[in-house]
Amino acid sequence: MPEREIYLLSPRSLSPETIAVAFAKTSRSPESFRAIAAELSDEKSAQFHEKWVVGYGHASVAEHAVLHIAFENVSRLAIESIEGNRLASYTEKSTRYQKWGLDDFIVPPELEGHPLCGEYVDTTRFLFRTYAESLDPVRNLIFERFPRRENEKEEAWDRRVRSKYVDVCRFILPAASLANVGMTANARVLENMIRKMLSHELEEVRQIGARVKEVALGETPTLVKYADAVPYLVETFREIGELEIGSRKPVNESREWCTLTDYDQDGENKVLAAALYRFGEMSYVEALAHVESLSQDQKDTLAASLLRRLDKFDIPLRELEYCTYTFDFVMDQGAYAEFKRHRMMTQTPQKLTTRLGYTTPRLITEAGFASQYEEAMEAAANLYEKLYRDNPNVAQYVVPNGFNRRVLAQFNLREAFAFCQLRSAANAHFSIRRVAQRMYEKMARVHPLLTKYMKLHDETWQSVEEGSFTKV
Repeated sequence: MPEREIYLLSPRSLSPETIAVAFAKTSRSPESFRAIAAELSDEKSAQFHEKWVVGYGHASVAEHAVLHIAFENVSRLAIESIEGNRLASYTEKSTRYQKWGLDDFIVPPELEGHPLCGEYVDTTRFLFRTYAESLDPVRNLIFERFPRRENEKEEAWDRRVRSKYVDVCRFILPAASLANVGMTANARVLENMIRKMLSHELEEVRQIGARVKEVALGETPTLVKYADAVPYLVETFREIGELEIGSRKPVNESREWCTLTDYDQDGENKVLAAALYRFGEMSYVEALAHVESLSQDQKDTLAASLLRRLDKFDIPLRELEYCTYTFDFVMDQGAYAEFKRHRMMTQTPQKLTTRLGYTTPRLITEAGFASQYEEAMEAAANLYEKLYRDNPNVAQYVVPNGFNRRVLAQFNLREAFAFCQLRSAANAHFSIRRVAQRMYEKMARVHPLLTKYMKLHDETWQSVEEGSFTKV
């Protein structure tokens, strides 16, 4: 009987394209992966990919070629495009633990030589200066509430409480702020990413896409060389973006910022039926009929069997994915920066705008910095309207994190468990805790049987709002 072997095909000795071919060939070759790889060269691997991936469309082969790409000094706005790929991994410079310098922002390529370029630079510098000026008063307030421990050095003290004041001051930073992000993705994802970026409305994103293609060609010369702008994306974005569909009308003043627009009314029964189906031998129709015939106590017992053993770090069974929800949110851009990382959701964010108003953190007010904060926000809003008349896409760069944004999101109950438990944790940012708690409340009203097994931090969205904001 052959002996089991598990080993690495290391990128230290083999190129990503060669590794991809070695895995692909095993479907028809009886040889070991080591033997297959030993027969390959970069030239032979390129020929294989030209024939099978490019010629015959076997794109899944490209998933075995993995690249690690570093992005430095790209705007927060561009990062949304970089991170808009579900099957990739990212680590981003944190606005919670790092501070920004006065010139850490981009001047969009579209504004070079533009009449508004000078005003854009002046206003953005004003935002960054206000951000820098806010750090000390808010930090001093935090120092009063979290005193220095005995024998604790000042640097250690600052590190311990830094997120508590940097968290608040980051509301002033605009989408033009520069940041770094590391990305790990396979060549199939990367090719699709390059296509989308080359088709983007923003010149910065198109430039990044071109550079990513250039960098990737050095490692996977065959797998991404045909990645180009997609006319379907370019023309669809342009045509729908030019439609007059009410976006220019005054903003609805309704205070409803979290709306459960749709949900699977039979979702709990479907989840329980799927669990029975997994471990039984009946059809799904039979399993669903059985669940519907149960009493409430019997459903409670079945739900407990499915979920009561969940520990803090456990992931629920996939059968929870048969229950779905659709939410229409209005959240501040700082919260969305956390929200967008949950890529198992289907998310449709609207463009950044200043027309939905802004939030004011309570610590900004208590630190005596409210008037300076409001002045910065109004300056951003004024410039936004000027830029919008010329180019709505470029106008997004000047929008600070404190302004609100609309986001449509659809997700299943399993993802809801992950999101609500993670983002309601005590160490999560208060903006996203507010969203997680409100989302949980909405779901608990319609599906109390299963949502009661979520383990959330003991607070409510109202208490987060009252304790953390003076204006939302």
